[in-house]
Amino acid sequence: MKRNWGTVVLSTLVVSGLTLTACSSDAPGKEKAGGSNTDAAKGVSAAGFPIVKEPIKLKMFTRVAPTNGPFKDMPVFQDYEKMSNVQVEFIEAPTDGFNEKKNLLFASNELPDALYRSGLTPLEAIRYGSGGQLIPLEKLIDSYAPNLKKLMDTYPEIRSAITTPEGHIYAIPGIVTVNSARTDKRWMNQVWLKKLNLKEPETTDELYEVLKAFRDKDPNGNGKQDEIPMTARNGLSIVPIMAGSFGLDFQLGYNINLENDKVNIWMGNDRNKELLMYLNKLYSEKLLDQELFTQKEAQYLAKQGSANTGFFFDQTNNPMLDTKVADQYIGIAPVKGPHGDRLQLAAPVPRDFGAFAITSVNKYPEATMRWIDYFYGDEGSTLLRFGRKGDNYELKDGIPYYTDAFLATGNQSKITPYAGGGAPHLISEKVASYINPPQVQEAQKKLDPYMPKIRYAAPMFDEDTAQKINVLRNDIDKYYEEQSTKFIAGALSFDKWGEFQATLKKMKIDELQKLYQDAYDNLKKQK
Repeated sequence: MKRNWGTVVLSTLVVSGLTLTACSSDAPGKEKAGGSNTDAAKGVSAAGFPIVKEPIKLKMFTRVAPTNGPFKDMPVFQDYEKMSNVQVEFIEAPTDGFNEKKNLLFASNELPDALYRSGLTPLEAIRYGSGGQLIPLEKLIDSYAPNLKKLMDTYPEIRSAITTPEGHIYAIPGIVTVNSARTDKRWMNQVWLKKLNLKEPETTDELYEVLKAFRDKDPNGNGKQDEIPMTARNGLSIVPIMAGSFGLDFQLGYNINLENDKVNIWMGNDRNKELLMYLNKLYSEKLLDQELFTQKEAQYLAKQGSANTGFFFDQTNNPMLDTKVADQYIGIAPVKGPHGDRLQLAAPVPRDFGAFAITSVNKYPEATMRWIDYFYGDEGSTLLRFGRKGDNYELKDGIPYYTDAFLATGNQSKITPYAGGGAPHLISEKVASYINPPQVQEAQKKLDPYMPKIRYAAPMFDEDTAQKINVLRNDIDKYYEEQSTKFIAGALSFDKWGEFQATLKKMKIDELQKLYQDAYDNLKKQK
């Protein structure tokens, strides 16, 4: 699955405005937050299977991606029902229109027992949790989710990403511990490097020279200057890709550097100016794809598989494999910038916030937590991602791989809710063979030394603060995107940088920075 890293810097807000009002705080079931004293808790095993001796039934609302088959036909849910004694009826809603249907459930208070692959935003989790429609999960996690609890203890950034300022957890995320699923690799055409007797670039200056050679020296040998030296996904995705070479980080889900526990939103600072000037240089000299701001995803993927691109970025090598040009590319390390910076962008370990939540109408919260916890271990994640051993996959050195016969059917996305993203489960090295083949692993090794020690996800804000941030970011993010695009494309002179900075000030970027600082300070206190 590919990640569009451009959303880190631009349009994916950490908080999402809602027009629906929450139901009153006296919604039924809020008292079941801990769950250990309810009658339903009796008969729930603390470990092993079945989870309950007598079968129980749960209804779960879920999103279905266009590539998926019906959840009831997926091996994971058929087999897990037999193991667990938990019968799940999935209420399926297609991706298009999913959020509207989800909001309608809460507005009408016609709630399922749980929301699976639900994509709840932090604001939704807080609003519906404080309103009593979602129950707190922290005590349930401690008592009934050993896999998830272990992950939260190992990676403290998970807890900080899902805990409200009041200390509650209303939704749990997908979790990614394999580094290669958290990064876009830096794929360079090694055939062109060898033909032109060039080495892998180590600095931004060396990258510039390599790209010029790709442009001018006909590495594809057709006598035409038709090579694409460097390309990236549409729009400003190139900013986070190259930001680390200029000392710019993406902490707390935003354009933020953390320096001595101080939050610095860097959009208006000199390092960002240097980054945009470098990208403008590449673009103006046609070293950076001239269709960068107009191309669609399909066009970008086609360029990856064309063997006529010198340098591009993707999490996997799938587009190259599809056209059998993968052996032409090699992963390279981040290039060192003018101040010696060499940071690799990486998504946080907690991913897909709000992937699973339990509602106040659920009579079996303990069993439900045990049910979902299975998928935060390698065994459950293997079942979820790969289906049945023998029918769908085989183990090689303890790692599951789809069988050739099953791959030939083209039905991988039909058997797993992982396809299409957002499923609540663990992605570890032991279950990532399809997205982490040897070529991708080798590319990731080049990035590992430059990965951040910890990548904080977007923090949870209380509702008032979330609304303030939404208002501020709606204006600031739009302005930053528009002006940065113009700077890179040469439509706006860098003589206007002072005006750009002044406008960000007028848009209250300092106030936004303080709100993030307060949130970060709160995270530090929770440790």
